[in-house]
Amino acid sequence: MTTTPALAAVTSNLAEGPLQSAGPVTVWLVVLTFVFLECAFIVGLFLPGDSLLIAAGVVLAQHGHEAGAWSLAITAAVVAVVGNQVGYLVGRYTGTRILARKDGRILNRANLERASRFFERWGFWSIVVARWVPWVRTLAPMIAGAARMDNRRYILANMVGAVIWVPTLMMLGYYGAGLLDSIPWLKTASAVGAIAFFVIGTGYGLFRYLQEMRRPVDSDAALPEDGLFDRASGAVRDGPR
Repeated sequence: MTTTPALAAVTSNLAEGPLQSAGPVTVWLVVLTFVFLECAFIVGLFLPGDSLLIAAGVVLAQHGHEAGAWSLAITAAVVAVVGNQVGYLVGRYTGTRILARKDGRILNRANLERASRFFERWGFWSIVVARWVPWVRTLAPMIAGAARMDNRRYILANMVGAVIWVPTLMMLGYYGAGLLDSIPWLKTASAVGAIAFFVIGTGYGLFRYLQEMRRPVDSDAALPEDGLFDRASGAVRDGPR
């Protein structure tokens, strides 16, 4: 019978610092910044986007900000649309050569070709579905831009994907944490765990990003803007987009 009060005291002490510093304003700044980076630039490949949205919902639930959680979810969806549009423009004007690195574990020829075939096969829906595939989520906009996908169709797919992706994960975290109201110490522990996972994931991701970017560009890699990926074999065939 003394276990629960003890755990409650421990989690309360652990949470006092992080949860105070991770107040609603901080959560807004972190979420909007990271969502934009993940959707717009290569560094987003290494950021914990999905876990960030869930963690934001969990932390806001700890503060009891339901209206704020919904407002942030809607705002973050708009930022995700803007970020992906920036990624599209980056791909359109700079190409995708930078995405293929020699001996890269994530930025490599195989992943670029895989993402390109995914885009080639699914077209419009690839942009929608890519929101749920972490590494494709960042590559798809650049590939769509490099491949000269019709901008109006791209914007529509971009909006549909963002509206489904952001609110779903954030409110999953918010209402999931709310189910633990009857167990306060566990609710607090989940918030502490969410913050810790996000901080560790971000640090590791940035470390991996720096490692990948130090590797030279693979000049022999086939690029989406150079030809069309054959859907069956993955080989590149000549022809305009």
